[in-house]
Amino acid sequence: MFDLYLASQSPRRAELLSQLSIRYKQFSVDVNEEIHIGEKPDDYISRVTLEKLKAAFHKVGDNVPVLVADTIVVADDIIMGKPASLAKSKQMLRLLSGRWHKVYTMIAVAFEGHIYQDRQVSEVKFRDISDAEIHRYWASGEPEDKAGSYGIQGLGAIFVETFRGSYTGIMGLPHFETAKLLEKCGIEILRQRV
Repeated sequence: MFDLYLASQSPRRAELLSQLSIRYKQFSVDVNEEIHIGEKPDDYISRVTLEKLKAAFHKVGDNVPVLVADTIVVADDIIMGKPASLAKSKQMLRLLSGRWHKVYTMIAVAFEGHIYQDRQVSEVKFRDISDAEIHRYWASGEPEDKAGSYGIQGLGAIFVETFRGSYTGIMGLPHFETAKLLEKCGIEILRQRV
């Protein structure tokens, strides 16, 4: 028995959902995450999240809640997804070095003909990062599947001087907003298990 479908292969999202004691069935969806010319962060993350939800809905329907999420890192209005190479990772981390940036996470749930969605934005301040550190960090393998080329829950935490907002949102699934959406679908987080 499970409470919802998690349409994401992200181990971080799975871990965060498990922390809420949610029973889920996980699967992946493929959508084009290319950024359109001139697209603003809010527009981009809303579009991609809803495309993921539509793709998930076509796979499993909405008789059981279906949850999707997307996370982006933004600095100077530049939207950063996952780096495809060391050169891209270097470009991202140099831009983030020694300054503040924003992390957007959008979540959406489809259930019985309804779509519920919410967005969480946090701000993160990096210390200065050297090129040698960027090379060593890339060699660790961690940046490859992370928006903005870092994970706050892993080695990337050594670059984080401080942050404002939601730690779980920066990781990719904000607990506060997720709990609110799931409760709209009848899933209580603090329920008693039998």
